[in-house]
Amino acid sequence: MMSKYKMTLDMRVLQHLGIRLYSNVAAVISELVANSYDADATEVDIDFDAKGDKLIIRDNGSGMTSDAVNGRFLNVGYEKRKYEGHTSPIFKRPFMGRKGIGKLSVFSVAEIVQVHTSQSGDQSAFEIRLNDLEEKIKLGAEYFPSEISFDGQAPQPGTQLVLTNLVRKRTGITVAALRKRLARRFAVIGKKNIKGDYFSVRINGKEIDHNDRDDLRSLEYLWEFSEAHVIPSATTPKLAERFLLQENTIPNHPNWVVRGWFGTAGKPSELELDDAGSLKNIVVIARGRLIQESILDKLGFNRIFGSYVTGQIEADFLDSDDEDDIATSDRQRLVEDDPRVMALRDFMRQALLDASEKWSDLRKKKKADDAQESHPALKRWVDGLPQAQQAPAKSLIGLIEGLPLDDDREADRHELFKSGILAFERLRLKEAAHQLENLRTLDSDHLLPLLVTQDYYESSLYGDIVRSRVQAIRQFKNLTDARAKERVLQEHLFNNLWLLDAGWERATGSETMEHNLKRDFPKEFALDLKEKEKRGRIDIKYRTNAGTHIIVELKKYERTISHEELTAQGQMYKSCLFKLLQRQGDQNPSIQVVFVLGRAPKVLADAGLPADFVENSMKLWNGRIVYYDSLIDNALSGYGEYLNAHAKVDQIEKVVNEIGGGKFTDTPAEIEAAAIAPVRKKAPTRKSSKKKKRR
Repeated sequence: MMSKYKMTLDMRVLQHLGIRLYSNVAAVISELVANSYDADATEVDIDFDAKGDKLIIRDNGSGMTSDAVNGRFLNVGYEKRKYEGHTSPIFKRPFMGRKGIGKLSVFSVAEIVQVHTSQSGDQSAFEIRLNDLEEKIKLGAEYFPSEISFDGQAPQPGTQLVLTNLVRKRTGITVAALRKRLARRFAVIGKKNIKGDYFSVRINGKEIDHNDRDDLRSLEYLWEFSEAHVIPSATTPKLAERFLLQENTIPNHPNWVVRGWFGTAGKPSELELDDAGSLKNIVVIARGRLIQESILDKLGFNRIFGSYVTGQIEADFLDSDDEDDIATSDRQRLVEDDPRVMALRDFMRQALLDASEKWSDLRKKKKADDAQESHPALKRWVDGLPQAQQAPAKSLIGLIEGLPLDDDREADRHELFKSGILAFERLRLKEAAHQLENLRTLDSDHLLPLLVTQDYYESSLYGDIVRSRVQAIRQFKNLTDARAKERVLQEHLFNNLWLLDAGWERATGSETMEHNLKRDFPKEFALDLKEKEKRGRIDIKYRTNAGTHIIVELKKYERTISHEELTAQGQMYKSCLFKLLQRQGDQNPSIQVVFVLGRAPKVLADAGLPADFVENSMKLWNGRIVYYDSLIDNALSGYGEYLNAHAKVDQIEKVVNEIGGGKFTDTPAEIEAAAIAPVRKKAPTRKSSKKKKRR
C-alpha cells in the first residue's frame, strides 16, 4: 500500500546544494580537478579565457561508461566512498570526493554544460541546460539531458567538460590569479610519490607548480611540521631562516598528525594580492585538497605576528572515513564545534604562540641591522653607548624598523626613531637599568605608550597637561575607602582611558554601538539591578581607539570573582561584539576586553599553576585585568617620568636631526626644558590647548 506521506525536493534545496553554492570559478574548477584526481588522472588540462565565454576541463583518468554516467555522475548525492571504497583503483589515492554534490558546482558559473567521457571504448556525450533543469524540477518532472555527438578531441579514456554561457561576475578572474588559487587549494599538484604517481594540472598548456605560489616567494621565516614535506629552497628566495617543529601530533591523539608549514613575510603588504586575494591566512588541507580556507581567523590570535603569517597545513584526520563528515557543503569550511577542529585550533594556537616569540627576537635583530645600514647615524649612536646598553638599544631600533607602515608613511617611522632615541636617553640618564633591559623583550603592543608622540615632545603645553594629570592621579591615590574609589573611577575612567593604557589617549565612545549591543544582546549587556549585583558590575562601556574595539567593565572593589567566571564573561562580551561588527561589515575586527577589579581573581583549579597563569590565559583571547590600585601606580609612574627627566645631551640632537633629514622645530634641550619648567599658569583645558597654535 502506498504511504500517505511524501517527501518533495524544492528547487531552493538544489540551489543551496550546488547551483548557487560557489561564488567563484576557482572553487568550481577545484571540484572538477578533485574529480579528475579520484579518477586516477595524471594530467588535467584547463582551457580558460578570462574574456571569453567557454571553459574546458579535460583529464586522462579512467572515464565513465554510460552506466556509470547514470549511476554516478547524474546521481546527485552519490556517495563514492560508500560504494567504491576509500581509494582509487590504480594509484590507491585516498578519495577526495565524499558528498556527491560537487558536480552541481559547474552551474554556479555556467548555464550550459557538455560532458564527453569514455571508458574501454564506451563513449558518452550529453548536454545539460540549467534553465531546462530548473523548469523540470519546478514541475516535479524527471530531467533527461540531451544526447550530443562525442567530441573526437576528447581524451580516450578520460573525461571532458565544456562550460558555456558563463556567469561573468563569477568567472572574471585572470589566468595568473586562477593559477595562484589552484596552487594553494591542492597539496598534490606537481608532486611525485614513491609509487611513481604524478598529478599534473595545466592551464592553457602551462603546468602549475610551486612557482605559482606567491606566499612562498614572500617568506622570510619558515616553520615546518615534518621533514618529509620540506619546501624547496628554490621557491623561497627571501628566506632568512627555517625551523623544524618537533611536535606534529595533536596531544592525546597520536594518529592525528599535522604536516605542512607556516611562515612570515617581510612585510604584511607582500601578502596582499590584487588579483588573487589576501594570503594572510593558513589554509587547511585534508586528503590533498583544501577543506578550510583559513584557520588563522579562528584562533583568536591578535598579536602583530598574525599580520605577517601565511601557510598551509595538512590534517587528514579531519576527513577520516571512520568519522562524521564535518566539511560544509562547499568543502571550504569545517563544523567549528567538532572535537577534531577544536583540537586543531588549540594545537595551531600554541604553535603560533611559540613561533611568535622566536620571530619577535629574530625580526628585531634583523631589522636593527637593516636600520643601522640605512641610517648610519643610528649605528653611530648605538656604538657610542656603553656595551651593556647596546643590546636593548638595538632591540628598540629593530622593533621600530619592523613596524608595518605603508610606503607613504615612512616619514612616521623617522619620527618614531627620534622619539625612541629621546625616550631611551631619558631612561639612560635616570640610570633606569631595569627598564632598559626590558627593551630586549619589548613588543609593539607596548612600544607606543613608551614613545610619547612627537607633537607632545615639541609642545610646551605638555608639561602643564602632565602636571594636571599627575595631580589628579595623586588625589585619587590618597583615597582609602573602597566605595569612594568606585565612585571616582565610575565618573572618570570611561572618559579617560589613558588611565588604563597611555596609548588610548584618544579613545572615543559610541552611543549607537552601546545601544545596539544592549538591543541585540540584552542578556549580556542590558542587565537589571539584581543581575548587576550578582556579577558585581558597576558599569560597562564600549570604546574604540585606532581601530581597536574596547569593552571595559568596572567591577565592585570588594567583589571576588573566579578566573573561570571572568573568562566566560569576557569571551561572551567579545563574541557578542564580534557578531555585531561582522553584521556591520567588519569581518576581522580587533577586540579587547578589560576588567577593572579590586581583588585578584580566584583560580578554582590552581594546583601547580604558574604565577602568571591568569594573565597568560586571558591574553589568548585578548582579555586583560587592571586592578584599582595598580592602575593608579602605573599611571603615576608613566607620567611622572617626564617631570623627573634631565636635559638631553647635545649629541642626541645631531642623531635625531640626521635621521629626519632636518632639525626639530625646537632642539631636544629646549623641548626638555619646556617639559620640566615650573608651572607658571593654570594648565589649559583640552579645548583651549587645541586652539593654541603649536610652536
